Amino acid sequence: MAARKQYPLRIDPKVWEAVEVWAKDDMRSANAQVEFILRDALRRAGRLPSGSGSEGAQGSGAARDGSR
Repeated sequence: MAARKQYPLRIDPKVWEAVEVWAKDDMRSANAQVEFILRDALRRAGRLPSGSGSEGAQGSGAARDGSR
């Protein structure tokens, strides 16, 4: 596994709670969910660096297309 950058995150408690619920729904850790959200946003904006590997960010959640 590649080395991970550690970064202290200041975040609104309600936003963090929503991330935790979403992570639980997708069977991920909250940390993995934050990385998934960031990676998805970067991909959509065309700013995801090539070779950044998305295999670890997919997890085992069912809804990947945003449908629920």
